[in-house]
Amino acid sequence: MCGIIGYTGTRPAVALLLEGLKRLEYRGYDSAGVAVADADGQLEVYRVQGRVDRLEEVLRGRLVRGTHGIGHTRWATHGRPNEENAHPHRDCTGQVAIVHNGVIENYLPLRRELERRGHHFASETDTEVIVHLVEEQLREVPLLEAVRRAAGRLHGLFAVALLSTKEPGVIVALRQGAPLVVGVGEGECWVASDIPALLPFTRRMHILEDGELALLTPQTVRVLDGMGRERPLRVQPILWDPILIERGGYRHFMLKEIHEQPRAVRETVSAYVDPVIGEITFEGVSEETFEQVEEIVIVACGTSFHAGLFGKYLLEEAARIRVEVELASEFRYRRPVLRERALLLAITQSGETADTLGAVREARGQGVRVLALTNVFGSTITREADGVIYTRAGPEIGVAATKTFTAQLAVLVLLALKLGRGRGTLSAERVRFLLEELYRLPIRMERMLERTREVEAAARRFSGARNALYLGRGVLYPIALEGALKLKELSYIHAEGCAAGEMKHGVNALLEEQVPVVVLAAYDRGEELGRVLYERTFTNLLEVRARGAPVLAIVHEADEEVLRACREEAGAEVLAIPPASRWLTPLLAILPLQLLAYQIAVRRGCDVDQPRNLAKSVTVE
Repeated sequence: MCGIIGYTGTRPAVALLLEGLKRLEYRGYDSAGVAVADADGQLEVYRVQGRVDRLEEVLRGRLVRGTHGIGHTRWATHGRPNEENAHPHRDCTGQVAIVHNGVIENYLPLRRELERRGHHFASETDTEVIVHLVEEQLREVPLLEAVRRAAGRLHGLFAVALLSTKEPGVIVALRQGAPLVVGVGEGECWVASDIPALLPFTRRMHILEDGELALLTPQTVRVLDGMGRERPLRVQPILWDPILIERGGYRHFMLKEIHEQPRAVRETVSAYVDPVIGEITFEGVSEETFEQVEEIVIVACGTSFHAGLFGKYLLEEAARIRVEVELASEFRYRRPVLRERALLLAITQSGETADTLGAVREARGQGVRVLALTNVFGSTITREADGVIYTRAGPEIGVAATKTFTAQLAVLVLLALKLGRGRGTLSAERVRFLLEELYRLPIRMERMLERTREVEAAARRFSGARNALYLGRGVLYPIALEGALKLKELSYIHAEGCAAGEMKHGVNALLEEQVPVVVLAAYDRGEELGRVLYERTFTNLLEVRARGAPVLAIVHEADEEVLRACREEAGAEVLAIPPASRWLTPLLAILPLQLLAYQIAVRRGCDVDQPRNLAKSVTVE
């Protein structure tokens, strides 16, 4: 949550901070601000309620000469989104400024203690207690040591960046549970809460570990641990292409990222499959991770949870192994008992999801091996897991996950194939067939994404709805959940994903003419299970139409019998997707649902890249 940016160098800081904040706005957009210190010891702070473009308007025409500054874009946790609560915050002397991500859990007793000592607070935030604690320590020690001492009083997960007019050109940054990365340039240095913010400026980065502090000057970076001991600077090149964080002619980042899904799946599959011999190898994951596993427990939140549910279906069928899927936000609080030979699979797009990290630590405390599936190199989960599988989706700027989701599904298909082959429950021929299908899948995804007119027509019809239902069975049930989530996130229409077999157990009460129902009926009828799933889902479709609710059916384009039945017998609108085997159909079926949610949101005037009240990386519980 929230975005931090900091710069120290020789160039005017304001323009660079604003550019960085624009690239971080997907992390929070309730308010924004910058603090810039100049060579004369003056600290200028500008803050606004609202988005970075409003801050840019305030700064337009102002001559802010400092070459040393910090900035912030906020997702509110403590205090309403207004100018008073916007970052940066200052101490009583006006000489220290701070930007902060995360939550200080013990801020109330600290605030009362500071008030008793004469400190005056200007906001409702927890952030202010940090800068006041630093102010007290600065009476005796330099800024770096003052921050270290103040951090020792704080409870919670957080990241901060501070500057002081007493130490020109210096920024001190601290990571404690929330992400923070240092960028190293020629005669300039950066700090940010996310890698994409720094890609236009430098590819050389040091990813701070928990408890590490960094002191930045234009020429040097010092890294220390929480005890004040020097740590090595671990600069690594970041290989993401900066072009991936540009819109590239698309109206929104989300639309661009929807259309990047064929590439994301292709690159993810290519990273782990030898195309000559068809062997699946997850580099960086020990083969011992998969040996003698008796149970897999998947923990995740939101979209990643839906990917995990898809993984459950595949892993149980392919490897004949028990798989449980848990909401990470609930996992710890039911006091789980894990088997000795269980494997915990933690799925998190950002690698920083606080609830998922909490679940990982619970599992590690029970001695269970942890495998992480994430999109972000160097994220916290990559250091806490025993092994890591990366999706190769590239940076995802839109708050609502799209290409990271399909890349997760692709990895889970590969994981199911690897475990199934290793446990002798899948034949070599079956694995080879599905790998060949997976290699061809990006071309089919591209075909599906060309059908924008059909999706736009459906969006026109359903954009006025206040409620919607999504139905699916088997591996398409998680896709129904994800399709409903996308509609909620983007258009603010209440939507519910349901297992189609549950309609008679209460959901039918919601059916009426004003409630559109999306029915996922794209099953491979060439296999017995696919035929059964289709027949029962089509029966549900007929029941929905009998109660007057409009239906949008997702079906395979090559199945003329199904197309005719849906249109003529059931009177449903149809969106056809290219045919694929049952395991791979979900990677195609989600595409029209993403586009439908996008088109409806655009028609309703919603901000699809930055939906209200949401942020990309959920680093607080």
